[in-house]
Amino acid sequence: MTGIGAAPTLGAPADDGVRSVPARAKARSVLGYWRLYLAISPFYLLFLCFGLIPVGFSLYLSFHRWDGLGSMEYAGLSQYRYLLSDAQFWNSLTNTLIIWAIATLPMLFIALVTAVMLNSAVRFKNFYRFAYFLPNVTSVVAVAIIFTSIFSTNFGLANAVLQGLGLDQVAWLNTDWGIKISIAVLMTWQWTGYNALIFLAGLQTIPSELYEAARVDGAGPVHTFFRITVPMMRPIILFTLVVSTVTGLQSFTEPQVLLANTNNTSTFAGGPGNSGQTMVLYFFQQSFDNNDFGYGAAIAWGIFLVVAIFSIVNWRLVQRGEK
Repeated sequence: MTGIGAAPTLGAPADDGVRSVPARAKARSVLGYWRLYLAISPFYLLFLCFGLIPVGFSLYLSFHRWDGLGSMEYAGLSQYRYLLSDAQFWNSLTNTLIIWAIATLPMLFIALVTAVMLNSAVRFKNFYRFAYFLPNVTSVVAVAIIFTSIFSTNFGLANAVLQGLGLDQVAWLNTDWGIKISIAVLMTWQWTGYNALIFLAGLQTIPSELYEAARVDGAGPVHTFFRITVPMMRPIILFTLVVSTVTGLQSFTEPQVLLANTNNTSTFAGGPGNSGQTMVLYFFQQSFDNNDFGYGAAIAWGIFLVVAIFSIVNWRLVQRGEK
């Protein structure tokens, strides 16, 4: 009787000891890898210093008025309320969306067609891949300077072609739609090859048996492209669409360099009539031309919200198409 009654009492401390052993062993195992954690710590320290802390400070700054030198003045939500009624911000948002639409959508289609042709090429594959990727690794500033010459009103290549076709010259960098088209062409030229290589990697995962079966059934290249290639490439198209949306809605270097000398008031004005002023250009104008860093921070968070919304909408639309 005594032995039976004592068994639970003796077993309880032993059970606690068994449960505590894995915890101690896990702690020792984590500490045993301290050298590895120390090796990767520079990345997290740099990310903390130049990533998280600036983001947090920008959010804090958006609730204050500050010229960069004096003391900060708490403003609450007044800067966000002004942002909602700021006509110039809405103009920059409209410019950004138009440039994004006329650059991204044709660019992704051209990139997909280019990837299909590269995938079917027999000779010089590596040369073609290098040639198409070269614009992406070329300095954007140098490319923008070249495109400034191409779209010059009096001596540009674009107007020379139009005159050769018997058409009138276009003041590309001095008219509303001329500015938007010039920026869109530059962005399309720069990013088509990059997306084409991503599409090419996706095409190489599609089983060749599908194309062979389609040829046996008498399907032509166009039918095969829209019935097999595009449906099988939906995840890759989603990825490139989201990435292109994020980069396109944050365009800065292309319009800034292309239009820096077309407006005498500010290098961030986006040309005559602010026709090429994107949201990021407006952010720079308010922050560094007007020294209004608090309102600039509010614009930056407005840009973040716009990019997030459009990325989610694009993702949802493509996901709905897969169902």
